Amino acid sequence: MNDLTITVQGWVATPPQLHLSKTNSDFLTFRLATTSRYYDRSANTWKDRTTQWFTVRVFRAAAVLMQRSLDKGQPVVVVGYLRSNEWESNNGTKTDLVIDAQTIGHDLTRGIADFHRATVDAETQKVKDLNPPPAQDDAEAEEAEAVDVSSLPEAADDDEVEAEQDDKELAAAPF
Repeated sequence: MNDLTITVQGWVATPPQLHLSKTNSDFLTFRLATTSRYYDRSANTWKDRTTQWFTVRVFRAAAVLMQRSLDKGQPVVVVGYLRSNEWESNNGTKTDLVIDAQTIGHDLTRGIADFHRATVDAETQKVKDLNPPPAQDDAEAEEAEAVDVSSLPEAADDDEVEAEQDDKELAAAPF
């Protein structure tokens, strides 16, 4: 099979919808938006490129797990097979880019996640948490959430690092 595999970093743009069927071919869909940026040296500012939109589909037991894990507005990384879906509308032919996802994860460069290994019962579609978190009293929970990062060096923005690297490459160019 020569499917085109794609990795996209973006944002869950619509609430994930779980579609259940009687034949165990459950699937989940949501829209994914991604916008790349570039540094415009002439304007001395960052600019957004055109937002790319994808419909993401997840099948079978993974669909049930994703429905419990994803919400609109969350940053994610999606790996899957790229497909296109064409249809006719009153305004002519339309094309939708579809990713049949193999893997989806939260983008941990933008937040903190709490992972729980889980399985889905094929008959009942119930999720079983295989490692539930240990019970904490309120004092422990507050202490666990507070993390002192004041002594850590500030991380550079990826876009700033790219711009600095571009400047160095341009300065070294022979033209």
